[in-house]
Amino acid sequence: MTTEMSSNEELIGRQELDDLEAILSVVGTEDVDGRHVVPSNYDSIFTWDYQKGARPKLNKLYEKAKNAQWNGETDLPWDTDVDQEKLVVEAAAAQGGFAAGFDISGTPLATWGEKEWIAFGVESQNWLLSQFLHGEQGALICTAKIVESVPWIDAKYYASTQVMDEARHVEVFAKYLDEKLSGHYPLNAHLGMLLDDIISDSRWDMTYLGMQIMIEGLALAAFGLLHGTTQDPLLKKLLRYVMADEARHVAFGVLSLQEYYQGLNAAELRERQEFAFEAAVRMRDRFLQQEVWDRMGVEPKTILPVVLAAPDRNEFQALLFSKIVPNCRKLGLLDAADGWLRTKFTELGVIEFESAVDTSEEYDAMAALPPTQRELV
Repeated sequence: MTTEMSSNEELIGRQELDDLEAILSVVGTEDVDGRHVVPSNYDSIFTWDYQKGARPKLNKLYEKAKNAQWNGETDLPWDTDVDQEKLVVEAAAAQGGFAAGFDISGTPLATWGEKEWIAFGVESQNWLLSQFLHGEQGALICTAKIVESVPWIDAKYYASTQVMDEARHVEVFAKYLDEKLSGHYPLNAHLGMLLDDIISDSRWDMTYLGMQIMIEGLALAAFGLLHGTTQDPLLKKLLRYVMADEARHVAFGVLSLQEYYQGLNAAELRERQEFAFEAAVRMRDRFLQQEVWDRMGVEPKTILPVVLAAPDRNEFQALLFSKIVPNCRKLGLLDAADGWLRTKFTELGVIEFESAVDTSEEYDAMAALPPTQRELV
């Protein structure tokens, strides 16, 4: 059975994936009263089937989640001194210099000295952690919605623990930004569009797919990359705690959707594939960090072609999807409906990760380790 194929224009608002003009035309706006309202209309489902353990894998994950709670206020070394500029200089040295891998001749960056590069590094870190913070609040809202809308008691039990996890993540990222870094950035427009779509969709499985699989999956990979490069012991420990939670969250999404998707027809699966592709593009676009270039007084259109042409840029972007692709494979989304998503992930240059370990298996391996060893994974 074949299903009608939507165009890139219909899905992401442009035909070419790397149309920089179209990507940069998406800009965010600050809400005057400090709030952002997303209308949504979905069913809040009561279930009178209270049998705990009817879905053994979800029940097992719930029991693990209860034992894995941590206190962001007392379990992290907040007395650690964080010297942002020193960390930027150390990171640049480890990479071979501030502009290593970039051909900046003929661009505004050619006139930059150490002062400008350090300022850019500081702003980049402020921007990155700000987006993590906003994404965690999105996860908090989505998981509260899952508690209401998922029809299974085992899933409601587990999702309730994730609500607490996400509240804790918002707390620690906000505290790190406020007390250790030097500024906040508003929500990136591409990430904001994706969060709005996920929250406003009335179907509970779309909330799972958008948040648990796509956003949490990319966050897990991004946290892992940052954990491996940061020299800040406080941030390293914070990320380690958050990563253990995030792996459990993604595993929750895989376990829940794997069962549900077995009952969907080709047209319904195509709709989920298209949603996954759109989410992947939105998340890729957000990492161009155009807000940082604006703040540094550099026109993004003049410098982003240079950034995108850097040899390691495609590798970095692809690595961000190292958790998403194998999870989509396990859900059956890669090859369902004539393999449409496999084709689109090939166009994005991320299909190489399809054989990587999916997060449900990865979390089982991580959770089997003693807590002292888990800190080092």
